[in-house]
Amino acid sequence: MDVETEHSTPSYAVFLGAMGAACAIIFPTLGAAYGTAASGIGISVMAISRPDLIMKSIIPVVMAGIIAIYGLVVAVLIAGAITEEYTLQMSHIHVGAGLSVGFPGLAAGIAIGIAGDAGVRGNAQQPKLFIGMILILIFAEVLALYGLIVAIYLYTKNP
Repeated sequence: MDVETEHSTPSYAVFLGAMGAACAIIFPTLGAAYGTAASGIGISVMAISRPDLIMKSIIPVVMAGIIAIYGLVVAVLIAGAITEEYTLQMSHIHVGAGLSVGFPGLAAGIAIGIAGDAGVRGNAQQPKLFIGMILILIFAEVLALYGLIVAIYLYTKNP
């Protein structure tokens, strides 16, 4: 008699669910790390000539960090749902939720890093650029928010 017929859940269902949680935290964190590093480089270069703008230029770093929080929320939700009654269908949904927050988080982090780097450097030369930089960063951040919304919607699907 096969062990899997006793519980009616394949042994790899938990693995797939854990991979969904891993994708939910790994990819947004990579994006946040890149966004922080790239923006930090821009801040460092800008601070040489305009040290008075350092605190104002931290905004891209904060926005990049928020992306990692989106991934953390979904990863914790998925990890908390893995129980003895975990089904294969739930694991597939959780992989989809993890990827839904993961890849947009990675893309948004890269966008924030590039826009933040250029924005803080440009703001040091032309202060009128600040509002435009903030708007561009918001548009990049909202991409990760879309992924979070889809991931939570998928997570709430109870098979």
